[in-house]
Order: sequence, then C-alpha cells, then structure tokens
Amino acid sequence: MKLSEFRYNLPKTAIARFPADPRDSAKMMVLDRKTENVEHKVFSDVIDYMNKGDVLVVNESKVMQARLFGKKERTNAKIEVFVLRELNREENIWDVIVDPARKVRIGNRIYFNDKLWCEVIDNTTSRGRTVRFNEDAGDIYKAIEKIGHTPLPPYIRREATADDREKYQTVYATTDGSVAAPTAGLHFTPELLKEIKKKGVKIATVTLHIGLGTFRPVEVEDLTKHKMDSEFFEINEESAQAINTALEKKKNVFIVGTSACRAVESSVTSEGFAKANYGWTDKFIFPAYEFKITKKLITNFHAPESTLLMLAAAFGGYDFVMKAYRKALKEKYKMLSYGDAMLII
Repeated sequence: MKLSEFRYNLPKTAIARFPADPRDSAKMMVLDRKTENVEHKVFSDVIDYMNKGDVLVVNESKVMQARLFGKKERTNAKIEVFVLRELNREENIWDVIVDPARKVRIGNRIYFNDKLWCEVIDNTTSRGRTVRFNEDAGDIYKAIEKIGHTPLPPYIRREATADDREKYQTVYATTDGSVAAPTAGLHFTPELLKEIKKKGVKIATVTLHIGLGTFRPVEVEDLTKHKMDSEFFEINEESAQAINTALEKKKNVFIVGTSACRAVESSVTSEGFAKANYGWTDKFIFPAYEFKITKKLITNFHAPESTLLMLAAAFGGYDFVMKAYRKALKEKYKMLSYGDAMLII
C-alpha cells in the first residue's frame, strides 16, 4: 500500500485537547468486520462485548514526566531536556533530546536543581544527545518523576497541567519507560476493570515502552520501505499462558491499543501462540498483515498517514476503517490521544 492512501482531512477542532471525564464516558465506535456494521456507543459499553474466558491484554508501560527544564552551566541559558530512554543504569546514561540544540555541546553540563544535573557525552542527531546524570542523584526515574513535566503531544496545543500527570496515564501503569501514553488504555477506570474481571475476563499485562517514533512521520510512499524505531517490549510467562489458554479454548483476545498489539504480534510461536519474551521490536504492521494473536482491537482515532492508523486499517480492513473515520468526523468524534475510542470486532 501507499502512504497517500492513508491521508484524510483532520480539522484542528476535531483533536481532543482534554480527556473525557470520567474516562469511560468517551464515545466508542464499534466496527463489526463481518457485517461491516457500525454502532455508536460509550466506552463503558465495551464490557458488553466480552465473555467469560476472554482475555484483555493491556500495556502497563508508564509515561515518564519526560520534559525537564534546566540551565546550562556558566551561561545560565535555559535548556529543555526531553528524556527518551535509559541506556545504562549503573552509569546513569540516557538518550535525550535538547532544545535549543545549538547551545548544547559535548562536555556541557545542564543543572535542573541542587541535586540533579547531567553532562553531555555524545551527539546522536541534530537535536539528540547522550547524557550522564550525576552519580549521587539516586534513582533517576524518581528524580524525573519529581521535577519533570508531562510530555503531552504537540498537537494538543497547550501546556501540560497538574491534572495531566494523572490523566495522561493509564490507571494500571506500573513500569516507567514511555514518553507517550498507550492511549487506548486511558479510557479504562478501576471500576470498569473490576466489572470486567467479575465477568470472568482475565486481564493480561504486557509492556511496550512507547518512544517518540510513534509521532515520527512516514516519509516514503512505498510502505514496504518504511523502518520503525525499535522499542523495548516484554511479555511474561503468566500473560503468555493466559493468552494461549484463551486461543486454545477459542475465546477472544482483546488487545488494548496498537502498542500492546505490536508487543504480542512481535512474539509468536510457529503454531500461532504467544511466546514469553523480551527485547526490542521494530515491527511495522500495515495492510495486509495477517494477525496471529489479536482477535478484537480497542484503539483510538489516529492521525492521517500514521503507522497507528495503518495498523488499525490492517486489522479492520482498509476500506472499512477509512470509511469509519469519515463517519467519525461527521458524527463529531474527538480524535487522537485524548480522543474517543474505536472497538473493532
């Protein structure tokens, strides 16, 4: 398929700037792949599509408060440091993006407060740097959590507030590592998850730490030539077993979000079952990918020409999904990270 086939007109007014409150009151469009029927629901209705023995797979990656604001030594120039990922825990070495990049060179130190600073040890890209945080800073993740700001996507067009620390985070997030939220999961509340469990649905957790690559534009018309950024994922033994039990019993495996989908589809046995695994994946899913694990997909409405939209179209069928997007805009659904949901069955 071609990149241009995933273009559609997304008005700025259709992009959600704030999340639904409560979380599960967001609208939900339900796409039935067999009948090509479309229903309009609210997210809390998702439980009605689940049955005893089904599995709900969620990405428990936690969004880091990735935006740090500091000052360059000597000049006191204001520098934003956007942390991307930890490279070496013992030596406190991280990949980051700096702004303004022209002011930040190898050997420079950036101070955030009396207890935390970093030194630039390498240039990786025009804005990318490798830095080493000071040895006596303690747990860097905790330090970032304390002084950092929520990395809202730029298309939300506002500064993050204190509320976003909680809102731009799933209620089941546990493992630090993402710089963008697994947004399909933002719609779940503790109460809804409790009701889902009560219905006999097993909740299985996986991890995929979402990097900035999720927002990087595809720059080739021929999709077979696009290369995804690598992201760390992990599927534990318990979750793999829960998924496989459901598959063996012909039950449904509901995958929450494109990140969880990429995690499970990156670790499949030759017999088509989930495999406990961890490592890095650059799996790119676009039509006409053959899904091995995913039976139902919960997702959000994604940006034009994005790899996220391509994955949804691969699962739901290109024509059906693109038609649904046009309908969603007509019906005033809210799009992107804080927007409404889509359930493809």
